[in-house]
Parts: sequence; structure tokens; C-alpha cells
Amino acid sequence: MTRGRDGGAGAPPAKQRALLAAVLAAIVALSAALYVGVAADDGTQHRDTLAGGHAPRNPAAPASTGTWVAAWAPAPVGGEPGTETTGLAGRSVRNVVHTSAGGTSARVTLSNLYGQSPLTITHASVAVAAGPGPAAVTGTLRPLTFTGSRTVVVPAGGQVMSDAVRITVPHDGDVLITTYSPTASGPVTHHPRARQISYVAEGQHTGDTTGAPYTTQSRYWRYVTALDVLSNDSDGTLVAFGDSLTDGVTSTVGANNRWPDVLSDRLRAALDDGRKVPRLSVVNEGISGNRVLTDGLGRPPENPSGLNRFGRDVLDRTNVRAVVVDLGVNDILRHPGAGDPDRILGGLRALVDRAHARGLKVVGATLMPFGGHRGHTDAREAVRQRINAEIRSGRVFDAVADFDKALRDPYDPRRLRPVYDSGDHLHPSDRGYTRMAQALDLRTLRGSAPAAL
Repeated sequence: MTRGRDGGAGAPPAKQRALLAAVLAAIVALSAALYVGVAADDGTQHRDTLAGGHAPRNPAAPASTGTWVAAWAPAPVGGEPGTETTGLAGRSVRNVVHTSAGGTSARVTLSNLYGQSPLTITHASVAVAAGPGPAAVTGTLRPLTFTGSRTVVVPAGGQVMSDAVRITVPHDGDVLITTYSPTASGPVTHHPRARQISYVAEGQHTGDTTGAPYTTQSRYWRYVTALDVLSNDSDGTLVAFGDSLTDGVTSTVGANNRWPDVLSDRLRAALDDGRKVPRLSVVNEGISGNRVLTDGLGRPPENPSGLNRFGRDVLDRTNVRAVVVDLGVNDILRHPGAGDPDRILGGLRALVDRAHARGLKVVGATLMPFGGHRGHTDAREAVRQRINAEIRSGRVFDAVADFDKALRDPYDPRRLRPVYDSGDHLHPSDRGYTRMAQALDLRTLRGSAPAAL
């Protein structure tokens, strides 16, 4: 047998030992990278596999730590009127969205839920907004890919999630999500009451950072139904689930003063003050006119009921941990008589049961007064009072946000307090929306409900 310089049987020469050490170091580094990649998964990847059976990925992106949460996510409502035949072919759509969580990477979900033909997207991008308007911060624009390709075809009724891209997304900031489709495809899936100005340009301008081509303004969000971020300051997502009172239809456009926006600000401020509150992003899944029990028209239904859309808009959100439900007023107002309080309460309890089956905590809101509104009657007021009494009893939700008590006029409890009334005697003013968020006790968002066995 040969001997090495140290006299040991079969000992390798110095160069061989160095080579073996290098190989071992590479194996350790690779194992660590794989571990970090697994640690960054929040356990929801089975829900993130959408069209085509592919999980979101970006082979060029390095492994990173953090938790995937939803930073923004509106509910798709229906097909945009006037886009039934051509959609928005040949135009770039730049959606302006406001984040409730920051992160180091982002991914985007595109929806063709209400389309009647496949939607071809050949270019898409994400960037940090430079300020009010369509311009991007220099150096932040990232092209989006879908399982490695710049082009993706979203089937009618379907949705796709982009690969993750590295981008520093700010908390409480605006992000630009831009898409371009060269071919006709309609109707365009949209959220009509965005309370945010977005933009459209003729031609393919997804890579533009100046904003100059975007000469047409829009108050819709189109195609985009979620922005997720890989966050180090949020552990999960809270979903605000409701109707126009959650959608914020009378709040100031561009001010981000819907009550879920203010709630997000409160959570962040409490954390900064060292208070023990959950680290949650907040997304707004409100739809104007939404009801607990009844779908809108069409197939699939436009403005689907709370029971119908709960899986899509709550349970399928990324890493959801808690839900705040504010629904029921439209079941009263839109009923030819006054609505059946027991049926409405039964629908609310069904939502809670579905949330509990996933271990989610549910905070429920009392129904706010609408005296003075054209739809107000004594019979409808009686139904509202019956529902509120049951909610306050603790027999419906895990905790209660008493929006009614917070906003009603102490001199006429059937009405909103004037300072909180937008003027239509149903929807709050900006001060009213702020008061709604202040009425929710942040401590009630802690913990979770036990999963059903």
C-alpha cells in the first residue's frame, strides 16, 4: 500500500485533500440553500398552483427567507361593460395598487374569470410607483414571467400566478402592475369601484417608467386580483370581507381611507409601539352591493354572494390567518320586504363554520344604521336590530366589532352620526371609515379558531 506524508495508510496527497474539502463545502452550501428555500414556504404552495398545474417559480431568483402574504387583493366583480368583443386588445393597462405589507419579492395573480375566450398576455411588469400617477421609481421595474415565459394564456374562467421576482416592495406604498394583450379577449374581468386612479396606454408600454404614454385614466382595476410579497414583517394575511361599506365607495379617491386601509395602519403603528398585536397584512375583499345569501346575475354570477365567493376571496388568499366579516345590510335593503333575519344569520354562521374548518378566527361587525336612506323602513330596521342583537350575544362570531355603536347618532340611533355620514345616510364619510377601523379591538385578532375535526 502507498502511504501519505503523515504515514497514514492510503492518506491522500495535499491537493486531493483540498479538492475533497472544496466539494464538501459546496455540498454544505447547497444543503443550506435548499433548507432556506423550504423554510421560506408558508405551507400554502398547494393553493398557489393555478392554471397549467405549475407552481410559481423563478429559476434565476436566489432562495430568500420570509413569509408569503397578500399585500393587496381585490375581489373580481364581473365583466367590464363595453369590452365584450375586443377586450383591451393592443393596449397596456397600468393598475395602481396600494400595499398593506412590504417585501423583498413579489408575485402577481391575473384573472380571466369573466372572460369568454382565452386571454393572451405577452408582456407584464411590476414596479414601485414614483408618486401619484403612472411613473415608476427608476430601477424598480421588473418584467413578469409565468413558468419562465413572458407570454401566458389565461383560459376563460381561469387565473394564473406569475413567477416571483426580486423587488423591494414598500409597506403602505403604491405599486404599478401593467399588462399588455395584443389580441381580442373579452369581457375584461374587473373591479369597478377601485377608489384609485389607474391608467391605459395605446400600444405595448409595459416597460415604460416615465408614464408619458399612459394618457387615459381609469377608476377600475383590470385583470389583476392579487399582489403577494415575501415579507419579513408580516406573518399572515387578514381578509376584510364585505360589501360597499368595506369596498369604501364614498371614500376619497386615491386617499386609501377605506376602513381596511386604516386598520392596516393601526396594526403597523401598534407593532411599532411594541404592543402585542398580530403581524398581519390586510386585504380588502369588499364588493359593492354584495349580499350574504343571493348571487347577482350571469354565469358565472357577477357580484356572487358571500357564501358563493368565500372560498375564492378568503380561503384561497395567501396565508390567510383571520377574517373580519361586515355583510348583511344589502340582504335587508334589497329584499322586497325586509329579509329574514334567521336566514341571514344562518348564512353568516355558515361563513364562520367554513373559516373554523381552516382554523381561522372570525371577527364580525354589527350592521350600521341607515335611517334617512331611501330604502329605510320600520320593518327593515327591526331586522337589522334583531341581527345586531344576535351578533352582540356572541352566538355568531368569535369576536365583535361594534360598527353600529361606533357610528350611530346618539340622539337618533337609527341614523349615522352626521359627521360620519357621507350624505346618503348609508355610506360613511372619510371620518366614518376611520372610526370603523378604530372600533375594532386589535386584541381580538390574536389567536386562531380550532380546526374542525
